[in-house]
Amino acid sequence: MTEQLITYEHYRESHWNGFTPDAEDQTKGAQDIIDYAYGSYGDSLVYACSFGAESMVLIDLISKVKPDAKLVFLDTDLHFQETYDLIDQVKEKYPQLQIEMKRPELTLEEQSEQHGSALWKRNPDQCCYIRKIKPLEEVLNGATAWISGLRREQSPSRANTEFFNKDNRFKSVKVCPLIYWTHDDVWDYIRSNNLPYNPLHDQNYPSIGCIPCTKPVEQGGDERSGRWTNFNKTECGLHTT
Repeated sequence: MTEQLITYEHYRESHWNGFTPDAEDQTKGAQDIIDYAYGSYGDSLVYACSFGAESMVLIDLISKVKPDAKLVFLDTDLHFQETYDLIDQVKEKYPQLQIEMKRPELTLEEQSEQHGSALWKRNPDQCCYIRKIKPLEEVLNGATAWISGLRREQSPSRANTEFFNKDNRFKSVKVCPLIYWTHDDVWDYIRSNNLPYNPLHDQNYPSIGCIPCTKPVEQGGDERSGRWTNFNKTECGLHTT
């Protein structure tokens, strides 16, 4: 266990970076990281939750440590109804969680007036900035660290993710407890613990975002290939600089 609190300003290659969990640790280090994160950062730690499959695992693990943890969902006003229904299920299962539905400054109508209709079809980067990145910047203002469900297996851009990462985008520390988990690990945990999940996952949607920018993936395809199809884009920008 590292003795010095990991902060953005004093970030160094930490004790946890390069740490390989014990083979007998069924959570592959995730529970240790979550325990340390909440024990160290307390209420200044924010979980930016997408309510994807990885989110359900993290919510369950976090609830064992901090039942009243703060979760933030970036509500773009463009999510699937199944996603909103899942959030209601989570609220019922984990009633102490503090779930904030963070919406962008611009409504869809105002965005259309200022930037033209269906901005996501012409400039998805700008749409993501308005509806996701800027709202998270507001949420993380003053937060020492935030939790993300990134896994190394998900895509080449995530292959080098560490447990603790210096996040230059949000001037914070990004904590990623699930970096060693595989797709099968996630689903084994969900099923063995009877956790709720988005039914779209059963319809070949491994990664679920906004309706206009999320498509099903062919069997065996890259998990992120259903996002922003026809664009050279696999990330909304939350995890890139």
